[in-house]
Amino acid sequence: MTTRPCDGCSEDVTIAGGIAGIWSSSETTGGMTLELVDDTEHFLCYACIDRLPDDEEITREHVADL
Repeated sequence: MTTRPCDGCSEDVTIAGGIAGIWSSSETTGGMTLELVDDTEHFLCYACIDRLPDDEEITREHVADL
């Protein structure tokens, strides 16, 4: 199991998978990488994803506002 910082809140987020936890880990990934309409990619935790607006196309400025 490894972690990666969320691009929104900078908290370390668990990333499941990989060889380190193949037999012993049952944890799930705490976020995902989103490709936004401005052709940028950002890794966000699920809490930050929930804070993004629902009624407009998401851009890097929305992630910066988190």
